[in-house]
Amino acid sequence: MQAKANVLVTATGSIVGQGIIKCLKLANASNDSPVTYRVIGADMSAQAAGLYRCDIGILVPSASSPEYVDSIIKVSREQTVHAIYVGSDVELIVLGEAKERIEHETGAKLLTSPIKVLITARDKWKTFEFLNANNLPSAASSLPEDNENFIKEFGYPIVVKPREGYGSKLFFVANNRDEMEYAVSKIQRTGWNPILQEYLNEDEAEFTSGVTIDRFGKYTMSSISIRKIVKSGQTYKAFIDNFESIRRSAEKVALRLGARGAINIQAKIQGNEPKVFEINPRFSATCPIRSAAGINEPDIVFRNSVLDENIKLDAYRRLVCMRYWNEVYVQYATFEKTSNLGRVEEDNNSFIIDYF
Repeated sequence: MQAKANVLVTATGSIVGQGIIKCLKLANASNDSPVTYRVIGADMSAQAAGLYRCDIGILVPSASSPEYVDSIIKVSREQTVHAIYVGSDVELIVLGEAKERIEHETGAKLLTSPIKVLITARDKWKTFEFLNANNLPSAASSLPEDNENFIKEFGYPIVVKPREGYGSKLFFVANNRDEMEYAVSKIQRTGWNPILQEYLNEDEAEFTSGVTIDRFGKYTMSSISIRKIVKSGQTYKAFIDNFESIRRSAEKVALRLGARGAINIQAKIQGNEPKVFEINPRFSATCPIRSAAGINEPDIVFRNSVLDENIKLDAYRRLVCMRYWNEVYVQYATFEKTSNLGRVEEDNNSFIIDYF
């Protein structure tokens, strides 16, 4: 008999949040998972498509609001939530810092790595320092104040991006000093902090690896690497194969970092080794692709963290994924009701047309 679980997914308007919802629905449709998930969606906007595709949707303040954590606790209590999935980067640190309080006051598991891991991985300079200190292959990086030595060693082009950025926001490839200085200034004007990074040949394959680590940080439950083609900062086409050396390298990084649950590691092959250039300490936007291949990371992490299952998965299907756009439709009255009441009821009659 399957267990029933109430789970909260935040940021259901984001590609990450929607990916988590897809995975949980895939688990519900599978005979392999011992859990049936009732999915509660949360977002700050009534225009978040995922709100209408969950069992119930609830509006909450933005992550920058002082009321945000209280609202997550309130929803979790009211819905008897067993686990919370974080669907956006901006919420990670906010919820991670309140993890002990959230779990104590709600009884729900917040499915994130420890706050120390989140802080390190969310800051690209701290990530580089960690990789460098542990002799793990990484893209060479520098702070802007040391640009003279960095350019002398690596030359142009170089990458300039925010230390705390995500989704290719304010990502620049600078081909000369003027372009570098413009990129640094542009990032600083937004309130973010720039970092310079070695330019890894765009002709080389780029990989994103999803790794899940058990709740005690002792072993790898699953790993699966994808060779990807990127468009507008997101994986547009994906080739899922064994990629043994990439997977093992990502597992080593995740374990050394002290990750728990899901973590995403991005690398490019340079020479014969994968050089890590970014770590996302969360579920990846590509987690539905991995689920289709047989590695359902949101399901794996829930069963390990909440049900105390010991899980170890190695086999998965070789696939090619080609992403495309689709739409969610809701009655105008439903949207207006959500905007006014801050809640999407079950059976809200949203629909998707199977016209592709």
